[in-house]
Amino acid sequence: MSVELSITSNFTFLTGASHPEEFMERAALEGLEAIAIADENSVAGIVRAWQRAREIARILAERAEAEAADGPIGPPAPEGCEAGPSLAIRNVPRLIPAARLVLAEGLEITALAATRDGWARLCRLISRGRLRAEKGACDLRLADLMEGADGLELILSGPEPGEVARWQPLARRLVAGHKTRVHMMLSPRYDGQDAARFDRLARLAGGLGIETVASARPIMHHGRRRRLADVMTAIRTGIRVDDLGRDALANGEQRLRSEPEMRRLLGPHAPALDRAVRLAARCDFDLGTLRYEYPSEITDGETADARLARLARAGLKWRYPGGAPEKVTKLLEHELALIAQLAYAPYFLTVRDIVAFARERGILCQGRGSAANSVVCYCLGVTSVSPEIGTMVFERFVSEARDEPPDIDVDFEHERREEVIQHIYARYGRHRAGLCATVIHYRGKRAIREVGAAMGLSQDTIGALSSQLWGFFSTNGIEPQRMREIGLDPEDPRLMLTMELIFEIIGFPRHLSQHVGGFIVTEGRLDELVPIENASMEDRTVICWDKDDIDALGILKVDVLSLGMLTCIRKAFDLIARHHGARHDLATLPPEDPRVYDMLCRADSIGVFQVESRAQMNFLPRMRPRSFYDLVIEVAIIRPGPIQGDMVHPYIRRRNGEEDVSFPSDALGQVLGKTLGVPLFQEQAMQIAIIGAGFTPSEADRLRRALATFKKLGHIGDFRERFLRGMRKNGYEADFAERCFSQIEGFGSYGFPESHAASFALLVYASAWIKCHHPGIFACALLNAQPMGFYAPAQIVRDAREHGVEVRPVAINDSYWDNVMEPDGRGGLALRLGFRQIKGLAEEDAVWLTAARGNGYQSVGDVWRRAGLAPARVARLAEADVFAPLGLTRRAALWEAKALGGAKPLPLFSGDMDGEGIVEPAALLPEMSEGEEVVEDYVAMRLTLRRHPVALLRHVLTPG
Repeated sequence: MSVELSITSNFTFLTGASHPEEFMERAALEGLEAIAIADENSVAGIVRAWQRAREIARILAERAEAEAADGPIGPPAPEGCEAGPSLAIRNVPRLIPAARLVLAEGLEITALAATRDGWARLCRLISRGRLRAEKGACDLRLADLMEGADGLELILSGPEPGEVARWQPLARRLVAGHKTRVHMMLSPRYDGQDAARFDRLARLAGGLGIETVASARPIMHHGRRRRLADVMTAIRTGIRVDDLGRDALANGEQRLRSEPEMRRLLGPHAPALDRAVRLAARCDFDLGTLRYEYPSEITDGETADARLARLARAGLKWRYPGGAPEKVTKLLEHELALIAQLAYAPYFLTVRDIVAFARERGILCQGRGSAANSVVCYCLGVTSVSPEIGTMVFERFVSEARDEPPDIDVDFEHERREEVIQHIYARYGRHRAGLCATVIHYRGKRAIREVGAAMGLSQDTIGALSSQLWGFFSTNGIEPQRMREIGLDPEDPRLMLTMELIFEIIGFPRHLSQHVGGFIVTEGRLDELVPIENASMEDRTVICWDKDDIDALGILKVDVLSLGMLTCIRKAFDLIARHHGARHDLATLPPEDPRVYDMLCRADSIGVFQVESRAQMNFLPRMRPRSFYDLVIEVAIIRPGPIQGDMVHPYIRRRNGEEDVSFPSDALGQVLGKTLGVPLFQEQAMQIAIIGAGFTPSEADRLRRALATFKKLGHIGDFRERFLRGMRKNGYEADFAERCFSQIEGFGSYGFPESHAASFALLVYASAWIKCHHPGIFACALLNAQPMGFYAPAQIVRDAREHGVEVRPVAINDSYWDNVMEPDGRGGLALRLGFRQIKGLAEEDAVWLTAARGNGYQSVGDVWRRAGLAPARVARLAEADVFAPLGLTRRAALWEAKALGGAKPLPLFSGDMDGEGIVEPAALLPEMSEGEEVVEDYVAMRLTLRRHPVALLRHVLTPG
């Protein structure tokens, strides 16, 4: 047997040319006993290799079961003949967690985690180096390693001939501190000098008193990746492949090697491979043995279970002042018993405490997710969706069978989420809390742009190729006929090679980014579980694993997400309380208001959460929602899953009585009853796989994971034949089975479960209720919550005016930074636009402007003198026509603003001159036409309160 102890995967970004999974698969076929993925100062890719090893073991176990039942797979060898040579198809390599430590002094050391303590030490070492440096860099020093390396095996890379004098003192210092755990690596360079190099390194090892171990130090699993390795080197160094020179690989030999190959390469030093095998045998730490602990959340000696029960029962009285229904009370006790049985109480308390902090600060939040729509979460204040509305069974998400933490995401106001994030860091400490990473992979446009530049394509050619892609994850549109249409020759050798490399690099990791809000919180030190590093954003730290990695290892993640609509709703609630005296929150809004549903049936939903798109507005009059659960369906139905599976039209026909409600079987009727026999939710698709196609719980779990990673890995199609065969076996029609699987594939692009739809539906109702009863306040809050990404301020303002809201322009003496509601003089309220609508004006400028306003400004120069605004800022105000109430036209105000001299007035002229100043002759400026005024409004504020631009051209556009 053989091992490989120093593999560089593509998680050493733009260096390694193969995925960790590919190395594991190749190692299995080459008969390697163990491999170590050792990326540069990183362990970001090792979970993927570990997962693939588990997958290989599962496949082999299934094969063994099949052969035990039905005999060997494939034809037997003829009698009297020996079986021919075969790949090691029954081999499952063991993963040794490792990292290649590149020290600031120049030493390179492959550190193998031999024990759990060694893994903790390795994580803390990498964390220390990463936290010293900016994002993406690592400042690790020999002194850090000298502090302790218990549980680590260290393999020292040898020096170049001219660096021995500098290298030896550092190596001696390392060996003196960790002699029994230090080894010298013998690795070939494939340059014709390997024999002499091995002799020289062996002499150096002998002088240090350490043994040599062998490694091929592969950067690719197969030699065919050589060209891609050169392309990545070119991208990393910023030069063309043709100009790489000595930086290009001389050959494709730096790949994973089998035992016979390594022994041939090592020659007389082959015993170093045997020592490597023995060293690997001493490294028995397995990532699967990592024991993650939730924060205990014990307070004043009260256990987590007791505290959760106390808080939940108190919350039940808070939610139901007149007494809770018996059904809800029984369900609460059932959920508490199940949570205690599975030891999930600390998780629920962690989420509850985060939400409680937000509520204390007046930050609106709303929980969603598989376990969020439960009585426990409703009583804890995590969600405002009443359990009477929820339809999901708690055990479907929190069950002993799944043996994984429940899923709760919490959305916070997008303007104030950072307060919550910093609270989590402050409460648990940065050594116990960190954000997940997100791996940024190569997709179509980036791959074309970077590979094309490395291959020497012109920017015009790169732009033409990139323009043919439709969608972020698409590679369609660059077929030969399309390339000919844009003037490219698809048979050009350089272009053909470039396209081949583009398709090969798609899916490769490019760099790490931070997750949108997934927090890892631990009882012990997080940096002994996984390395921590700085994010690009100030005061943020992240781990190097993404959500799929931590999911595979069973690690708790609390999603602290941001939602612009929550900011809008909270600001609307504040305005309602200020002007009408009524206080509302998400749980106390008047339910099932017919006027709200009437408004939605008219598709009057501009600005309303989730149902403001053209597709939703087209669907609302057909759906005609009349209850909250109708909104749940409305939120979920206009999604890729139901649309791709052709589920939308059958549902509408059945809802409108145009088609009989029928079920493929009684078993599926229990799953599809509430959606009239049509699967609309992700949970239903999973239940169909289990009940209809006969998936086992483990198969369904793998399908669920494939859905989560479909965009970057595309594994969902692997289940197609299994699904269709199972549906056919259980008597379902082929057309229904095909449509169901198409829906599952749609969920791979954008899955939307019922539990999330219910939480979003509450925000749909809340925003629609505010718009229905307080359209001015809704428009004001929506403008103050910008940017939100769907409708522009001009459309929001126009919609408000169509609802009878008086909208007043930005005025120098009446406006504030935010848009505000003010008395309209007729007993109602008018919407006064704020300075935030003016492009190029900062909030700080508006604060100075309003603070110095006093009894009002009298002129343009008055603003300059009293508020201390720079002339350029005053000109911005003039361009927005804010001086109109002072009797100044836009051009007159701008004329005065341009006359202002320096950044601030000179002391002699800073006060009132009492008529002693020089009187400048009045400038006779031409009046602006209405069309010019409209254009300048859009330039300055992106909206106008004058006529619509098309109204000015109506006489031209109207025939006759």
